Amino acid sequence: MEFFAKLLVCFFAGAGAGIGTGFAGMSAAAVIGPMLITFLDIPAYHAIGIGLASDVLASAMSAWTYKKHKNLDVKNSLPLLITVLLMTVTGSFIASLLPDRAMGSTTQIALIFVGLRFILKPVQTTKEQMNALSRKEQIVKSVIGGVIVGFICGFIGAGGGMMLLFVLTSFLSYEMHMAVGTSVFIMAFTALTGSLSHFSIGGMPDVPCLILCMLFTLIWAQIASKIANRADAKTLNRVVGVVMIVTSIVILTVNYLK
Repeated sequence: MEFFAKLLVCFFAGAGAGIGTGFAGMSAAAVIGPMLITFLDIPAYHAIGIGLASDVLASAMSAWTYKKHKNLDVKNSLPLLITVLLMTVTGSFIASLLPDRAMGSTTQIALIFVGLRFILKPVQTTKEQMNALSRKEQIVKSVIGGVIVGFICGFIGAGGGMMLLFVLTSFLSYEMHMAVGTSVFIMAFTALTGSLSHFSIGGMPDVPCLILCMLFTLIWAQIASKIANRADAKTLNRVVGVVMIVTSIVILTVNYLK
């Protein structure tokens, strides 16, 4: 019965995380963390580590799917990637010094408004318009955005992917498909760095939960990313917005139940 309960929680956590990753480039830890903390009583630091580890393969495979559809910008995203990685380690270390806690609601409320932004004011930038931003301006904005996103991802393990998508579309003027593809590409490295930091600092978590969450997140992320690449920009904006809002509401509800 205990394993069945674990299997059920991990399935729903992985499904929600995978759909969010494939469609919106969000961090799997945003869903998996609160679910494991609330329903399986896994310590918060370990739960976040499991969520980040689940994000690695799911984001990497989603990024590959976006690359096949020419919706991935590796070269121009490197300054953002490097800054995010450095700040993820910093945030993870600081989080280890604090008392065990559930994820705060402030980030989730903020992401509801970000989701509404994508629904009410869809990103209409074209790939041609993306290239109009000067290299210097792009690097400066990438570093500033990377500091914020990396710290969020490492510190609370949630919101990093969705905030990264916001930075790519709002600050760096990325086209929507390219933004999601680049977001999951960066999140694969961020999640790997964050999970290794969590495991090296806090020790190995519940192994069956880790394996189940990684498996279910990967499966659903692949399904979602393939659908997303076939959708037009306006539809993808709306789907991303809905995914953000629904995910945030679910997480707030789960945290309230705890």
